[in-house]
Amino acid sequence: MSRAPAPPRPALLLLAYLAFVSLGLPDGLIGVGWPSIRRDLGVPTEAVGVVLTAGTVAYLTSSVLAGFTLARLGVGWLLAGSTMLAGVALTGYASTPALAVMVGFALVLGLGSGAIDAGLNAYAAGAFGPRHMNWMHAFFGLGVAIGPLIMTAVLGAGLSWRWGYAVVAAAQLALATAFALTVRLWRAGPPAGATLPPDPIAPQVVPGGPAEAVPAARRSSIGATLRLPAVWLGGAAFAVYVAIEVSTGLWAFLLLTEGRGLAAAVAGLCVSGYWGSLFVGRVVQGVVAERLGSARVLRGSLLGMAGGAVLVALPAPGWVTVAGLLVVGFAAAPVFPLLTLTTAERVGREHADRTIGLQIGAAGLGAALVPAAVGVLLARVSVAALGPTLVVLAVALVALHAAGARQARRAG
Repeated sequence: MSRAPAPPRPALLLLAYLAFVSLGLPDGLIGVGWPSIRRDLGVPTEAVGVVLTAGTVAYLTSSVLAGFTLARLGVGWLLAGSTMLAGVALTGYASTPALAVMVGFALVLGLGSGAIDAGLNAYAAGAFGPRHMNWMHAFFGLGVAIGPLIMTAVLGAGLSWRWGYAVVAAAQLALATAFALTVRLWRAGPPAGATLPPDPIAPQVVPGGPAEAVPAARRSSIGATLRLPAVWLGGAAFAVYVAIEVSTGLWAFLLLTEGRGLAAAVAGLCVSGYWGSLFVGRVVQGVVAERLGSARVLRGSLLGMAGGAVLVALPAPGWVTVAGLLVVGFAAAPVFPLLTLTTAERVGREHADRTIGLQIGAAGLGAALVPAAVGVLLARVSVAALGPTLVVLAVALVALHAAGARQARRAG
């Protein structure tokens, strides 16, 4: 069996981690900041769906295109330009006078975020092993955990929510500069000769990412990729997984304050704890996945998500709901990175780069449409409907993963 490639140079690994922190920060800001945003802009609670949907349209377009054109653009320039777009968009959030303007900047943010997500995931699927793939995604959890803290601190200091976005915008622009200065290093790929122990379950790939792993002559047509059932099952699994992750983080604050009676400051810390559990889970389970294999860890994680959702759904004291949130976060931690890492195993290496872009696009679709629909449900029924909704989604995710695994075995 071949050995999995080593991670890229330390500078590139650090930048990849920081890029995923930057992806998570805006998601963490909006959950705590939205009550203040909607009052300031004079819009109803469910208007957040308009912002999320606009961002998703751009995110979906950008991520799918990045998956198909990464080899031509080069990951370095893709990351530099996309991070600059995200920084400009967040600056626009901080100065927006109306919802319509925020929606416009949501489109720009989606374009930048989708390309960053798809570009780094496609590169890492070929260059990283399970441990570093999980650790890279762990920094997304760290970013989303820091986001509520930033917004809570800003609001607690009596400042406008706009300052929260301004701080994050400055960080994005600094990161864009760092990517622009390291374009040549990304093109060079991982250091030669270094290897990591192989994952006993995950597919083995060669350095440089999917574009280098499969010669152009061996890549199949776009139509052949789209005809694979595993591509669509995988996309659906990504959409449902991210719907659970984002819906939990977006609406947990509302459930804890209006449904469980927690103070706003305490609820904000608990939401940060949820996102923080994603970070801790990815750090810990990245090592576990490298030893036990991706398939075993995925199965256990999916069942753990369902169990945590049940705790959130129980009409119990607030601490039970908080415990459920932490269980969902910790269990969900390795799902996205390990599903990405094992893409080639499900669809074949010649389809992997395109499929990763499609999966990231599907994830963006699930991240906007489902949480927005959940918001409408909570507004029309009760905030207590969040828990049962998460249970239904978690069971659907278990079923999708099982169907995808069966399809992969048949194709093999």
